[in-house]
Amino acid sequence: MALKQLDITREHCPMTFVRTKIQLSQLSAGDQLEVLVTEGEPLENIPRSAAEQGYNVLEVAHVAGTTHRILIQKD
Repeated sequence: MALKQLDITREHCPMTFVRTKIQLSQLSAGDQLEVLVTEGEPLENIPRSAAEQGYNVLEVAHVAGTTHRILIQKD
């Protein structure tokens, strides 16, 4: 299992999910992607969209300030 990281705190929708989707597509089964996002649309849309596409959203957690961590696993 590998853990990859993606910081999209400076990105705006729809690029936040586009960049996330590209990273997710490069994962092998069992790998995880840690995505750092800001509050608002990315925090709402990325976990929902990832789940809709069949990925396992393991965690959504507040990190600091307006930054949140979304942990997604490819099954």
